[in-house]
Amino acid sequence: MTEPCFSVASLWEIVIKRTLGRQDFVVEPATFRRGLLDNGYRELPVTGSHVLALDRLPLLHKDPFDRVLIAQALAEGIELLSADSTLARYGSPVRSI
Repeated sequence: MTEPCFSVASLWEIVIKRTLGRQDFVVEPATFRRGLLDNGYRELPVTGSHVLALDRLPLLHKDPFDRVLIAQALAEGIELLSADSTLARYGSPVRSI
């Protein structure tokens, strides 16, 4: 069975964009995190190996948060689900949804 997880980088991005007043990031980060944990998601921290994996990525996407998510998926050997067609250009480990 596949264990669903979420990246701390995603929470970080939500907090930053809410602080900037972005209307497309209105979710309350603590409530969002609690909901994910309560529904069986594992929290994936950003580690040194994830940061070092960034060095191996081609610059197909400039969003630093998305690049961290791809690096995490590579370093952890997990699949990243995304609706972002730009991320799909990385191929495995990204699966378009």
